[in-house]
Amino acid sequence: MTELILASGSAIRAELLRRAGVEFTVETAAVDEAEIKASFRAERRPAIECVVALAEAKAARVSRRHNGALVIGADQMLVCDGVWYDKPADRAAAREQLLALRGKRHELVGAVCVLCDGERLWHVIERPALTMRRFSDGFLDDYLDAAGDAILTSVGAYQLEGLGVQLFEKIDGVFFAILGLPLLPLLAFLRGHGVVPQ
Repeated sequence: MTELILASGSAIRAELLRRAGVEFTVETAAVDEAEIKASFRAERRPAIECVVALAEAKAARVSRRHNGALVIGADQMLVCDGVWYDKPADRAAAREQLLALRGKRHELVGAVCVLCDGERLWHVIERPALTMRRFSDGFLDDYLDAAGDAILTSVGAYQLEGLGVQLFEKIDGVFFAILGLPLLPLLAFLRGHGVVPQ
């Protein structure tokens, strides 16, 4: 069977694959995401191109070390009113970010690609859109207290699969893509390559 590697340190991406019954190993890739993002911003290139480049860079780094393996790379970026958001550095940054998103619609621009021997075989792009409700400042502080450090692990300072769902009034998009791994198209690709059963 072809070796399958997830080139991501995301616990939720790994959990989604495990729950789907996929056998794989995890090997994170050291990629300078800030440098790649700065380059794309300086060239005024769209967020979606940057996300694809980040996903491919992660997979390429791992792919070079594993001949014949299929390597999954993924990335996701939150975009609102033309602003690209990263994971907040601390609680204060998370609060500021959530206040900026309050009452607005944003996109979770995501890409997943699969490489083998450094060559991209497949990729998919997803752009789910989410609208935050106009929650009160008091609710926000209670949410931040209850969610704790988990808010620092996602670009939106929320986990939709947990308390974060209370921040929203509308969600358009596939749940798996919102969590950072468009699982159904990925599984279809893996079935086509004999990695998971037909």
